Amino acid sequence: MEGETILQPENNAAVEKEAVDRAFGAENRNKLIDRYFETSALEGITPVNAWQHVYRMLLWSDPTTGLAHCYESDKSQPGKPWYARSLAFHQWICSQLGAEPSDLGHKIDWLFIKACADLSDAMLRREARLAEIAAAQRRPYADGGFPEPGADPELKAIIHDALKPYLASDPPEAVWHAAIQKARQFLGVQNKRKNLVGEGFEDVLAQVVRRACGVPATSVRTRSMLYEIPGFNRARQGAKENKVDLAIIQPTMRTLVTAKWSVRADREKQFPTEYDEYINAESENRKFQYVFVTNEFDPARLMRACENLHRNSLMFDQVVHINTNAVRAAYGDLSRADGSRHRVIEHIENGRLVSLEKWLTALSSQ
Repeated sequence: MEGETILQPENNAAVEKEAVDRAFGAENRNKLIDRYFETSALEGITPVNAWQHVYRMLLWSDPTTGLAHCYESDKSQPGKPWYARSLAFHQWICSQLGAEPSDLGHKIDWLFIKACADLSDAMLRREARLAEIAAAQRRPYADGGFPEPGADPELKAIIHDALKPYLASDPPEAVWHAAIQKARQFLGVQNKRKNLVGEGFEDVLAQVVRRACGVPATSVRTRSMLYEIPGFNRARQGAKENKVDLAIIQPTMRTLVTAKWSVRADREKQFPTEYDEYINAESENRKFQYVFVTNEFDPARLMRACENLHRNSLMFDQVVHINTNAVRAAYGDLSRADGSRHRVIEHIENGRLVSLEKWLTALSSQ
């Protein structure tokens, strides 16, 4: 069939993956971040309000609880301790962003929502191109009652049964098709959030540093090889070359940033190795700062980040949380708190754990 010749070079799974990767990739992600600052931050970005922009772009609502995500979903379900803390954080962020608790989802998650919209547009364009070819392929089977491409009877039945008491009449098949395709697409891209929040956090921080601190774009680098940063050598032959999440190169200081929205246990173990490699590669015999920026809320992980030693000195020069007041709000009443939450609050009070605002203010003066 002629349609087979046209479709032969096109692998559906590969094309869909390409569309997803393009929508969530670095190039499109940075275009979206630029668009956000050009359209949604018209009042300007400063060290004081930077955290709000970070949360508006990257914070999201946990679909299983409906609350702003501040901790692992499985540990934040109703009845578990982090559900109460998630409620407290949700209330706090709503008060800070001027949102109703039921409406917060419309005030946050900007980057993911826009990337999903770009993906949807790409997939719709692709479907439109293929519709005519598919119709020709299906023509010999027109009277056979074959299901339409993309039909999902089980998903349709689940939605239909849930909504049936509220439907005056059944929607047309075209409406069902569009709704099911959107639902499948939404579920399919949820695993891309991890990548978006990972590298997206680095990209957003880079833009925030440039815009809030007046640092030239050429002095702020994301995911650079260590040896590309002034004053650092290549790794020894055969050793793995390191990428630095975020590097800020100023006349008086080089700052190497490990940026992690949240911290996995295996990632914690890599910090000392990473720092050793930075020290060994330093070639100008002058100070550089090693900084950890995170939105982690787990008290034990935050405490370790603040207290970890390297050769009998604190490993991180600074530990930065997007907003330390958010941590206080989530932890709530500490009269019956465990030791790690107390320790984290002590680190906030003595300046060991600082807010994004304080860190950006310090960077502005370097």
